[in-house]
Amino acid sequence: MRLFLASYRFGDHHTRFAELVGPGARIAVIAAAADAWPPAARASAVTSELAPLRRAGYDAEELDVRDFARSPRTLEQTLRTFDGVWVRGGNTFVLRAQLARTGADDVLEHLVRDGELVYAGYSAGAAVATPTLIGLDVTDDPSDVLPTCGIEPVWTGLGLVDFAIVPHGGGSVLEDPAATAKTVAVLTAEKIPFRVLSDQQVVVVDGGGEPSVI
Repeated sequence: MRLFLASYRFGDHHTRFAELVGPGARIAVIAAAADAWPPAARASAVTSELAPLRRAGYDAEELDVRDFARSPRTLEQTLRTFDGVWVRGGNTFVLRAQLARTGADDVLEHLVRDGELVYAGYSAGAAVATPTLIGLDVTDDPSDVLPTCGIEPVWTGLGLVDFAIVPHGGGSVLEDPAATAKTVAVLTAEKIPFRVLSDQQVVVVDGGGEPSVI
């Protein structure tokens, strides 16, 4: 299993990402965390991911999981044509619900655990890879889920790592220190293991080893 879970984009570890996916890798950009945004804002968010990936030499294109809502098998076949996924930030609850209602969660977990696909994501894209979304409602609004996705919020993550991730810590320009502290307090009270990541840090899994924070 190969994971690259960041607080913001590549952090300080673009080279490590390149080592995981390989040169010129074909990357599927998943922007479901932005699905509650106005169409123009969502389109801009997609462009903001595709452009730097393509400049870095990757063959990147958007994969909109909504297009596969009735056919997870087709989604799996499509994902098998990519080397990795890049799951951008936004609303973690919307992202998780879109993955659940389309069946993308099971497909991704299967392909990633079998080592057939690299999972890379930042902010919401990293947080959704963990066991739980508890505490993230401090910063992300679960009430966006029902009108956007047509289902209730899902509070479990994909469980690709065994601890929660709190992004944008350590003095990030995106950090609300009070919100970070509140999220940490919730996770501590619930006895949920967690890591607070600065925007320079990344959680990496490469093969059968334990996750490392770099």
